[in-house]
Amino acid sequence: MTRRKVHSVNIGKVALGGDAPIVVQSMTNTDTADAVRTAMQVADLARAGSELVRITVNNDAAAAAVPEIRERLAKMGLETPLIGDFHFNGHKLLSKHPECAEALAKYRINPGNVGRGMRRDSQFAAMIEVACRHDKPVRIGANWGSLDPDLLARTLDKNAALATPLPLEEVNRKVVIDSALDSADEAVRLGMRADQIVVSCKMSRAQDLIAVYRELSARCDYALHLGLTEAGMGSKGIVASTAALAPLLLDGIGDTIRISLTPEPGGARTTEVQVAQEILQSLELRAFTPQVTSCPGCGRTTSTYFQELTDTIQRHLRDRMPVWREQYPGVEEMKVAVMGCVVNGPGESKHADIGISLPGTGERPVAPVYIDGERSTTLKGDHIADEFQQMVESYVERRYGLAKA
Repeated sequence: MTRRKVHSVNIGKVALGGDAPIVVQSMTNTDTADAVRTAMQVADLARAGSELVRITVNNDAAAAAVPEIRERLAKMGLETPLIGDFHFNGHKLLSKHPECAEALAKYRINPGNVGRGMRRDSQFAAMIEVACRHDKPVRIGANWGSLDPDLLARTLDKNAALATPLPLEEVNRKVVIDSALDSADEAVRLGMRADQIVVSCKMSRAQDLIAVYRELSARCDYALHLGLTEAGMGSKGIVASTAALAPLLLDGIGDTIRISLTPEPGGARTTEVQVAQEILQSLELRAFTPQVTSCPGCGRTTSTYFQELTDTIQRHLRDRMPVWREQYPGVEEMKVAVMGCVVNGPGESKHADIGISLPGTGERPVAPVYIDGERSTTLKGDHIADEFQQMVESYVERRYGLAKA
């Protein structure tokens, strides 16, 4: 796959676009005015792998808290760039709170609600002027749920006058794209460089998003942020986001992504980061953590043992990554197999860097372990899980410790 050529944008110490890897980002859902809770959630997201974190800046209290949030993160040793999410009153907040404007690494501007009529132009210009003064990049983020009402009205009128008017959904797509690109081009006319601009056109239906971004990528060379807005909760949100983003990413479209999941009650905000990473890793566009191949189970695997071992190994790998990432370069590329019977177990285990083929129902109670394609040993007894986990640890140290040396 060849990535689409776009401008490279620097957001703090994170590069996106150009030849940079696709960047994972997320957003907090705390009250930004609560600097302690917001800094803690940013830290959680960053440690989970979010390379950019967006925070809501919707009032004076939130704007005033941003420098403290930045300071608290610095004390935790975290340099994760913060993106300020502005709607309706961003021009006032950025002008009134210069410390906030400076502490943020990027501003998100929604052209659909930056203002109406003549006020829209002046208020948009005010935000761009602050961005230029502080040398900050911006994301021009159009969203079909908050379209520029004046642009929408003009486009609908023109469409109605056509001999064969376009369907409403095509009009909406056109307005989203025109809103984002017109605003990005205006930002350039106001003094921003093209390599300081990221563009997004958020839709909530997968087919709309794919169509919009394919046209958007053909019409501009700005860096693009991908995300299915209001994707939903749980498996629905994960599947919808994957269905929307995968075709675009495989087309080389997209420089940064966010998975907009509705958190399940009591669920972790970091789930959206993990899903974004798994999409990129499944498409072999980036690697974040060792991948586990495991079978779905069938009548041959009536025991839940292999399911429990798979879960244990996956959790262990993810938990160990913060340490392994520093100690063992390349470990994120490792492949592990945990299989449940002799049908595909040995074959999949041989294809992995390290794999185990557990006995299925009625099979001999032995579990051969394969390392680098060769049968290494056979485990048996009551401590197979612990022994295999220790073998994984030893394999990582032996193979990837050499990479660091």
